[in-house]
Amino acid sequence: MAVASTEDLQPYCLETARRAKAAAAELAQATGAQKNAWLNDSACQLRAQSDRICEANAVDLAAAPEYGLDDAQVDRLRLTPERIEGIAKALEEIAMLPDPVGETIEGGIRPNGLEISKVRTPLGVVFFIYESRPNVTADAAAICLKSGNAVILRGGKEAIHSSRAIVEILQETAAVHQLPADAVQLVATTDRAAVGHFLKMNEYIDVAIPRGGEGLIRRVAAEATMPVIKHFTGNCHVYLDQHADLDTAVRIVVNSKCHRLGVCNACESLLVHQDAAETLLPKVAAALIEQGIEIRGDQATCQLVPQAVPATEEDYSAEYLGKIISVKIVDSLDTAIRHINHYGSHHTDAIVTRDLAAARTFTQRVDSAAVMVNASTRFNDGGEFGLGAEIGISTDKFHARGPCGLRELTSYKYIAIGNGQIRS
Repeated sequence: MAVASTEDLQPYCLETARRAKAAAAELAQATGAQKNAWLNDSACQLRAQSDRICEANAVDLAAAPEYGLDDAQVDRLRLTPERIEGIAKALEEIAMLPDPVGETIEGGIRPNGLEISKVRTPLGVVFFIYESRPNVTADAAAICLKSGNAVILRGGKEAIHSSRAIVEILQETAAVHQLPADAVQLVATTDRAAVGHFLKMNEYIDVAIPRGGEGLIRRVAAEATMPVIKHFTGNCHVYLDQHADLDTAVRIVVNSKCHRLGVCNACESLLVHQDAAETLLPKVAAALIEQGIEIRGDQATCQLVPQAVPATEEDYSAEYLGKIISVKIVDSLDTAIRHINHYGSHHTDAIVTRDLAAARTFTQRVDSAAVMVNASTRFNDGGEFGLGAEIGISTDKFHARGPCGLRELTSYKYIAIGNGQIRS
C-alpha cells in the first residue's frame, strides 16, 4: 500500500498494524517444519534473485551522498553477491535453531491431579525500528517469524529500496509455504511521523524494539504505549585489577576496543588499579596507540602515558564508536565498580584478574547485562553465547536482558489439564 500524503499516513499505519495482528494469529498455528521450510527456501531465493536485490541496492547507493553518509556507512549499506550469500546463510542457521514455540518450560501434577504446564508462546506483533543495514531486514524478519511473531519493519530511509526487495522475496516465499505474507511487512513510507503513529497502536502491536542511536531509543521509550525492549548506548568497560596478568590484559583490552570500533560491545573505557598501573598501563597504552587509538585519561594516566590527553567528565560517559578510549586509574576494586555502575550503560563490562575473590565480587556487584571475567567484551553476542541469531542486545531488566534471540521473543502461558476437578 503506497502512502500518497501525510493525511494518508495514519490510516496506512492502522491498516498495516491490523494486518500484522491478523497474520500473528495465523502464524501462531504454523508448525516448526513450515517455518524452517520458509527460511531455507527464502535463503535459496535470495541467492537466486541476487541481481534483483543488487539493482535495488544500487538505487540506495546512488542516493547515499544526499543523505551525507560517510565511507563506513556506505560500506555497511552496500550489498554484493558475497554479502547476499552471507544473509542467506544466516537464514539457514536460524532454521537449524530449536523452535521455542510450544516448548514446556516447567510443569508438574498437583495433589488433586491437575496437570500444570508453563509453555512458550509468541509475543504477537513486533514493531522493529532499525538503522540502514539491509542485512538486518532479513535477520529481523527471520528471527521474528521463526519465534512465531509477525513483524513490522521500519528501516532507515537510506536502505529503503534494498529492504523492500528483500521483504518482497520473503513475502513471496511465505505464500508458497502457506504462511501469511503480512507476517513480514516493511513500512512503505520514510516519513518519521509514521513511527509515532505505530507507537500509539498497542491494541495491535505487542512490543517495540528500537535499534539505533540513543535519541531514537529515548523517543520510542517516551512515546510507546506498548512495552519496549531497549538497547541503550554501549559504554563498556574493562577493569585491570591489581592481580591482572600483563599479556592477558593487553590482549583483552586491544581486542575489546579494536576488534570492531563501531559496535555496541566495544570497550570505550579502561580502568586500572593504581597498584598495578605502572606495570600494566604503559604496555596496554602502547598497544592501543599502535592501533591508532587516542587515549583520554585522568592526571595519573597522563603522567604514565605521555601521549594521553586530559579527559573531561563527559569522556567517562561517552560511547565513542571510534578510535578514542577513556582511561582512569582507580584506588580499589570498590571504586572501579562504583565508577562502572555510575558512568556505564549496563551493557558489557569486564575484569582482568587472577584473584578469584575479586572476580566474584565484580560479577556480583556490576549491574550490567553481561559481565566478563578474563574475556573480551566483544563476546556479548547471541552467536558467541550459543544462543544463535539475535535481534539486538537489551540493556533492560524486563522482559529480556542481553542478547535477544528466539526465546527472548516469546512469552508463556499456563495450561492446566484436569479430569473434572472443581475448587472447593
